[in-house]
Amino acid sequence: MSARNNSANKAAARERLRAEREKQARRDKVRKQSIVAGSGVVVLAIAAGVVLLVHNANKPSGWEAAAKVTNVVAPKNTSGKDGTTVVIGKSSAKKTLVVYEDSRCPICAQFEQTVGSTVQKDIDAGKFKFQYVGATFIDNHDNGVGSKNALSALGAALNVSPDAFLHYKSALYSTKFHPDENTDKFKSDSYLIKVADTVPELKGNAAFQKAVKNGTYDAWAMKMSAKFDKSGVQGTPTFKMDGKTITVPGTTNPPMTVDQFNAAISKALGS
Repeated sequence: MSARNNSANKAAARERLRAEREKQARRDKVRKQSIVAGSGVVVLAIAAGVVLLVHNANKPSGWEAAAKVTNVVAPKNTSGKDGTTVVIGKSSAKKTLVVYEDSRCPICAQFEQTVGSTVQKDIDAGKFKFQYVGATFIDNHDNGVGSKNALSALGAALNVSPDAFLHYKSALYSTKFHPDENTDKFKSDSYLIKVADTVPELKGNAAFQKAVKNGTYDAWAMKMSAKFDKSGVQGTPTFKMDGKTITVPGTTNPPMTVDQFNAAISKALGS
């Protein structure tokens, strides 16, 4: 091989090597740009995820949203602002017994199980009207929703009839269905419907069941709860007549037996 050919071959080899290095450099540059771009996408995705988590954390719950509703759907058989005045009984009754209760309250359940039937008889006899004010403060103690959900279901029962409301309230407080205060069973729509199926006016009632499942009276329940909060009443059950709290004489305790209740009511009625 001539020196000339040898030099030409070496030059060609160096050119091919240079071209290959430039080609590889371009590949490396593209790969680096892809990695940087990909990292940017990951960072953006993470940032978007964080924003979404913060948004969801700050998003009001269904009950918080219900509390802000201004166009409240109130049950039938109610009156007053947002339908939060619930009065049941004969129009001829001269006085009204105002009852403050929380559906999850164990003392309320004790009262209803012991004295509830006496209250029902007095209402039926026209001794007094019955006014209900529902509370949900027990939910606040354990981040539960059962008091609110049960109150909404009571609204659905009231929409059926006053008797359905009273009988359903009694069933919710019964020894068979009332849960321990620390067990939030009333948060379940299916459980509330199960209890309702023991009430003649509500058994198999499709309209009632739909209202419970759809939360038709959730906003009403929150307005009722707000009414309780503004009342100044500190605990449940509490009973009032003519603006005065009814208690066992000599104590600040509510009447919890039939004899105590009858004596307290007779005094309040002035009879």
